[in-house]
Amino acid sequence: MSGYVGDVIPFSYDGRIWLFYLLDERSDAPAGMPWALVSTTDFVEYTDHGVVLPGGDRDAEDFDCYTGSVVADGSRLHLFYTGHNPRRDGVQLVCHAVSDGDPTRWTKLPDLTFGAPDGYVPQDWRDPFVYRVAPDQPWQMVLAARYADRPDRRSGVVARLTSTDLERWTLAEPLWEPHRYITQECPDVFQWGDWWYLVYSEFSDAFQTRYRISRDPDGPWLAPARDTVDGRAFYAAKSVEHNGRRFFVGWIPTKQDDAWQWAGDLAVLEAHQAPDGSLAFTLPAELRAAYSDVQHVSLKPVEGAASEPGQGAADRYAAWMGDPIPADSLVELIVDVAPGTQSLGLLLHASPDGEQATILRLEPQQNRVVLDTWPRARTGPAQWQVSGDVPHAVELERPCPLPPGRHTIQVLLRGTTGQAIVDDQVALSFRRYDQGRRHLGFFVADGHADVRSLTVARR
Repeated sequence: MSGYVGDVIPFSYDGRIWLFYLLDERSDAPAGMPWALVSTTDFVEYTDHGVVLPGGDRDAEDFDCYTGSVVADGSRLHLFYTGHNPRRDGVQLVCHAVSDGDPTRWTKLPDLTFGAPDGYVPQDWRDPFVYRVAPDQPWQMVLAARYADRPDRRSGVVARLTSTDLERWTLAEPLWEPHRYITQECPDVFQWGDWWYLVYSEFSDAFQTRYRISRDPDGPWLAPARDTVDGRAFYAAKSVEHNGRRFFVGWIPTKQDDAWQWAGDLAVLEAHQAPDGSLAFTLPAELRAAYSDVQHVSLKPVEGAASEPGQGAADRYAAWMGDPIPADSLVELIVDVAPGTQSLGLLLHASPDGEQATILRLEPQQNRVVLDTWPRARTGPAQWQVSGDVPHAVELERPCPLPPGRHTIQVLLRGTTGQAIVDDQVALSFRRYDQGRRHLGFFVADGHADVRSLTVARR
C-alpha cells in the first residue's frame, strides 16, 4: 500500500496479529478515509492485505471510516468504527460491520449506526472500543466523547454503553470523567493479572498516549508515577494481547516545517508489568533479534577530548566519534555512569566532528532522557538570535530513573524514524529528516561515563 499509517487497531486472531489502520493517502482527490490491514506474527515480517473497509461515497455517513475496534463473538467478527462526513456538519457516528471469520472481508450494517445521545457533543463521539469484563457479562463500549455545555478544555469524558447482543446499546455511567482534557482519544481497556488498564491518547496539550490503572474495571483510575507510554512522537497507541504478551502499536508522525502531522510510520512497543501495576516499555525481542549482524564500534576522540571514552571529562564536555552507520540499524550502548554526572548519551546522524548531530541525552540529575539536535534553529540573522535557550525538543522528553551504575540504551533507526529504549523501561520515539553524515558517537559532560560496549547491528 502507498500512504501513511494513522490510528492502528490491533486484533489477535487465528494465531496472527491483525493490524487494521487508517490509511492516509494524502491525495488531492476527494476520497474518504478507509481502513487498511497488515498482519504479522513477529512484528518483523508483514503481510499486506490492502484496503478492507473502504470509505463511503461522497454523501455517505461513513465517507471517512475513523478509529474503532474489532472483537470476536464465537465464529463471527464484529468491527466497530467511527463514521464521519465533513459535509454533514462534522457529526461522528458509531458504525458496525461484520465478518464470518475472515478479517479481510467485511459487510457494513448501516441500520445499526447511531450517534451521540442528548448531553454529548455530536461532533465528538468516536473511537468505539468494545470489550467484556468477563465472558458472562454484557459487552461494554467506551468512546472518546465530550459533554455539551461544559468548559471546552475540560469537557472530555470516556463515555460508556452496554449491550447483550452487540447490536442494541444502552447508555451507562461514564467510565472516567477526568475534568481536564478536550477529549481522550482511542480509549482501550484491558485486564492484566490483578490490574485493569485504561489507555487513551491525550487530545489537549501534550498529545501523548497515557494510561491509568485500577483494581476494579469501573475505576477509580489512578495515575502511575510514569503514566505515558512514549513521547509526542508515538501517538494513538492501542494495545493487543498475543500469546500472553502485551504490545502497544502506534505511529510516529511525519513533520512539515518542524510541525507534527497526522499519521506516519507504524511503530510497536512491548509492555512489561511491575507488581504495582506500572508498565515498562521496550522493543519486542523478535524485532531486536532480526538485527543479527552485530559489529562493534571503534571510537576516536574529537578535538579536545580524552583518549578513552569517559576519561578526563569531569568538568567539561568530551566526545568520541565512530564511522557512519546504516539508516536501518539497531544501536546498543552499555555504559557505566559515575555519581554526579550531569549528562551523557549518543550522537546520531552526526558530522565527523560531532558538531552537528541528533542527540539522545541522558540527564541523571534530572532523571530524564531527552532528544536534542545541534545546531538548533535560528530566529534571526544575528549571532544571539538562535534558540540556544531551548533545553531540548521539549515535546520529546521522558522521565527516566538514572541512578549511578550500568545502563543500557538501544536505538532502532529506520529511515527517518527512531525508537530509543533505556534499560528496557523507558521509550522515546522521534523523527529526524536532516541526517547529515550519519556518524555515530558518544559524549559525556561534567562527569564520568565508561563505555563498556557500543555496537551497531544490521538486518
